[in-house]
Amino acid sequence: MHIAILTFDGYNELDSLIALGVLNRIPGLRATIAAPTPTVRSMNGVVIESMATLDEAGDADAVLVGSGIATREVVEDPTIMATLARLDPARQLVGAQCSGALVLARLGLLSGVPACTDLASKPWVVAAGVEVLDQPFYADGNVATAGGCLASQYLAGWVVTRLVGADAARDALHYVAPVGEKEEYVERARRAIAPYLPVPVS
Repeated sequence: MHIAILTFDGYNELDSLIALGVLNRIPGLRATIAAPTPTVRSMNGVVIESMATLDEAGDADAVLVGSGIATREVVEDPTIMATLARLDPARQLVGAQCSGALVLARLGLLSGVPACTDLASKPWVVAAGVEVLDQPFYADGNVATAGGCLASQYLAGWVVTRLVGADAARDALHYVAPVGEKEEYVERARRAIAPYLPVPVS
């Protein structure tokens, strides 16, 4: 199964790469950085190569929209937005990290659905007509949002739980959690995502 992590120039490394690292620890899942150009430069100057195109993201099993300092420019790019119009929660999981919620809002995927985002992006998301929640994670059906860079583990955990199962998500998050705090981290993630799963997870 393919998970495309949409990553644009000015991207936030934590948002794209934490999810990439967690998701690619799961057998049967293939997470890729999907970008509109062959390379993208982060907000801190880290240049990475694209592993998939935005068009390929339209066929992925799940899509996560990363955030960055240029998200407002991204949503004003007609070519990018026309390509992303193929995203469809009826046939794929769609999530957004921080300012990525603005992309989902402009695509009409948050109509009547509240969202999570980071504090800097909140005014833009509110201006797009979306209620912003004061919490790290929220999902409605196949659409999820996370707010705050380190909430990317929750978004990744939600994808793994939905595509593979809760045990796989626990294992992946346990692996990356700090030594001595692993159970605490896994339990926090479980509490964050469990209320928004189709079948409650204990």
